[in-house]
Order: sequence, then structure tokens, then C-alpha cells
Amino acid sequence: MITPAYLQKGDTVALVATARKNIDNNLQPTRDLLHSWGLEVVIGSTIGLDKNQLAGTDEQRADDFQKQMDNPNIKAIWCVRGGYGTVKMLELLDFSKFKQSPKWVVGFSDVTVLHNHLNTMGYKSIHGIMPVTIPRATPDAVSSMHKALFGEPLSYKIGPDSKNRMGKGSGEIVGGNLSILYSLLGSPSAIDCHDKILFIEDLDEYLYHIDRMMMNLKRNGCLENLKGIVVGSMTRMNDNEIPWGKDALQIVEEITKPYNIPIIFNFPAGHIRDNRALIMGNKATIEVTPRGSTLIFE
Repeated sequence: MITPAYLQKGDTVALVATARKNIDNNLQPTRDLLHSWGLEVVIGSTIGLDKNQLAGTDEQRADDFQKQMDNPNIKAIWCVRGGYGTVKMLELLDFSKFKQSPKWVVGFSDVTVLHNHLNTMGYKSIHGIMPVTIPRATPDAVSSMHKALFGEPLSYKIGPDSKNRMGKGSGEIVGGNLSILYSLLGSPSAIDCHDKILFIEDLDEYLYHIDRMMMNLKRNGCLENLKGIVVGSMTRMNDNEIPWGKDALQIVEEITKPYNIPIIFNFPAGHIRDNRALIMGNKATIEVTPRGSTLIFE
């Protein structure tokens, strides 16, 4: 996997909207944060655009992202928010200049589209907090983003969980939002799960949807050859009038039961305040013991 150049003081970060619309007024905390890190900020042309739910048309969002990819002075592209719509602009992008000068693409949720597509191309990216979430992000989440962007050692140690499956495994971390992973299966942007550590999280889904998506991963062979699984937050799940009978974590636990691999549950990443950064495509080692779990990036 190719690692984009880590940031240095004086570098410039572009803020763009690839999916849901966003105004400029809520980006001041992000500007202040990046300036405190010694970085410059460019506001993309999609900020403030309004096309129903989206930040402009597919062509406008793709054009903004393309300009940031092609600009050699931009060292990282930080997507301001998720929602839905990134996939609608994906096929309009030309990654030719990106391949000549790779840069970090940063975000989570709907940005999983870009994480997965870049992974199939052989490039690392960063899953973590986004500009709209910075005001409520924990200090640990913010600190982890700084470490990921600047190439500082990144590792996590979390407490035990009754659902955890013991063991140790190493491999590249892939994945992201479960709904997005599910939607990309069968497309050119679908990730290869072989010998990888799979990270999943989700928000505002019906419990039977979680079961359906996990069964899809299983039947596509994505769970068979993993080195481990990291389960982040399953936030604000919904149920039907007749209950499904299991919560989201129990669903994941049940469907992954046949596989003899380490699994970390309730890892601090996803649609929560404590959304720790993960370097997608980077090799990591997870170890799960009765005393707790560690995730260490190489």
C-alpha cells in the first residue's frame, strides 16, 4: 500500500463536501484547529452549495474534489460531513494526478466510499473525525487525527468486553461504514478482505438490516480469510414493532461465530464523540486478552 506524504507545518488542507450540503459558518472550529497545528486551510467550492440534500450537483462535487486532487499544494483533502452522495460522483473522478502525487483523504461514514475505492487502487487513507464533528469530538479523537496526519506512532489500548474473542492477528485494516461496504460489494470499489483486519461501524439502521448486511459479507466470502475484526460503534439502532431479538453487537457476534479470529467489540470509532483515527490500508496488529485489547499500527 502506498502511503501519502505525512503533513508538515505549513502544508495546506482542503475542506470539501462530497455528499450532504454544508455551509461555511460551522467550519471555524476546524480552521482554528488546523491553524493551531501549523497548517493552512482552503475551503472548497462545494461549501455552501445547495442541491436538495446534496452539496451541489454530482458534477460540482466531483469538480471540487478533482481540483483538490490535482493541486500539488494541497496535501490532504478533508471531507466535511457524510450523509449520502459520494458514490454518485465517484465515476466522474480522474485519479491520474493523484497517483503521481498521492495525498491523504480523510473522513468517515459516507467517505467509506473513497476509503474503499482508494484501497482497491493501493493507497492508504484516514478514517476519523470530520469538520462538522470537531466541536463535540473528544480530545483523544482529535489527538489521534493529528497523529495519523503527521505520521506519529498510533496505537490504542482499550478495556475488556464480554463479547470479545481472544487472539492475535496482523493485517491491513480495511472497511468503514457497514452500509457502505454492503453497497459497494460487486462493484470495482469493493475491498479485498483476504488476510485483512476488517473494521465496521454503523448508524441509524434497523437491526434486521445489520443482519442482512453481515450475512451478505459472509456469503461474499469477506469473513472467511480475515485476520481479525474490529467492531466500532453501532449507534442509534432501530427495531421493528416485533423485535428482531438481538442487538447489533449480538448480530455481529452470532454471524462471526464460525471464524477462529480475534474480534474487538465496542472499539472507539464511528458515529460517536470518541471517534479515533484509523489508517485504512495500513498494517496493524490487534491482540485481544481477558485484560483488554490493543491495536497497534506499524
